[in-house]
Amino acid sequence: MKTNVGRTDKILRIALAIILFVVWIAKGITGTLGIIALLVAVILLATSYMRFCPLYSILGISTCPINRK
Repeated sequence: MKTNVGRTDKILRIALAIILFVVWIAKGITGTLGIIALLVAVILLATSYMRFCPLYSILGISTCPINRK
């Protein structure tokens, strides 16, 4: 599994995950949309931690400067 998530991308994913989680906690998003927002936040945190995004892999995208050719 090659890394394809760069530093800036990782920071943006973590920030977006925190924002989604805070809005969900504050009841800004409820119901099914709230559950979807929470799942997206978890996925963003997981992909930023692993520095690998399966969707990027499928699309051939890499924001990691190490892997650029």
